[in-house]
Amino acid sequence: MEFPLSREVAGRFEYLVETGSTNDVLVAHATGADASGWPDLSVVVTDNQTRGRGRLGRTWLAPTGKSLAISVLLRPRLPPTLIVPDETDRHAGPSRPELSVSAGEPLPMDQFGWFPLLAGAAMTLAVRDVVAESSAPAEPADDEQPRHEVTLKWPNDVLIDGYKVSGILCELLPGGGVVIGAGLNVSLDEHDLPTLTSTSLLLVTGTSPDPDAVLAGYLTRLRELYDRFVSAAGDPVASGLHDRVVALCGTLGAAVRVELPGGTDLVGTAVRLDEDGRLVVRDQADNELLAVAAGDVTHLRY
Repeated sequence: MEFPLSREVAGRFEYLVETGSTNDVLVAHATGADASGWPDLSVVVTDNQTRGRGRLGRTWLAPTGKSLAISVLLRPRLPPTLIVPDETDRHAGPSRPELSVSAGEPLPMDQFGWFPLLAGAAMTLAVRDVVAESSAPAEPADDEQPRHEVTLKWPNDVLIDGYKVSGILCELLPGGGVVIGAGLNVSLDEHDLPTLTSTSLLLVTGTSPDPDAVLAGYLTRLRELYDRFVSAAGDPVASGLHDRVVALCGTLGAAVRVELPGGTDLVGTAVRLDEDGRLVVRDQADNELLAVAAGDVTHLRY
């Protein structure tokens, strides 16, 4: 598979016929002897991943050729700084001191918590594009409603009508950087689905999407959100990322059960997303607001 559209978007692109884990491959590239050859927004992808893994140590498996395992390398740096020399430091003579540009410093690690949400938002938007294109009527009426609801489940699952079509796993690199792994169910049929709460683009749209077009859509959305986030020095509010995630997140306003690290459960209502990307839940037991940084969320239906 050539993936010409996706290659145009990526910093470097590698398609593997088969691999254990695209994240493992890209982490090895990004930290190995040839690390400098793997720039920002490098991509490794396969449609046959044999040892995929998800959050909380879960395995992620799919039949060959029916899903995409995608890993993207981000090496975020702050915008370059223009250095203006002090007038008193210039040498004698009529020439003015020269301006110079200082290379941007690495993005502070405390902003990295937004990358799972950023990637989840990018995938949600890309999936929305695919679903909307396939289901749009020839002559849409003014009151035409979306036929399918595509939302982000905090922190990084993508749902279509409540069924999971994509999941994301981020891995920090030593010395800075992050690898964002995503699994996307492209053309699985009902017999291929890993769980009863899963779906695929094929099952929703009725057609088998072009994997290259789908991947290019995701990478394009990811690059757009990432560029704005880094240009705003990792400020989720100034970059618009916070508002974008809130608008996409189907978890907000829902009754949820959050399995917290350590095995305890929090049951309540998800009320908002704070400026650190944490999910704020109103505990049904005592009505207290609790901010959750990590946990496995289940949307409850009463």
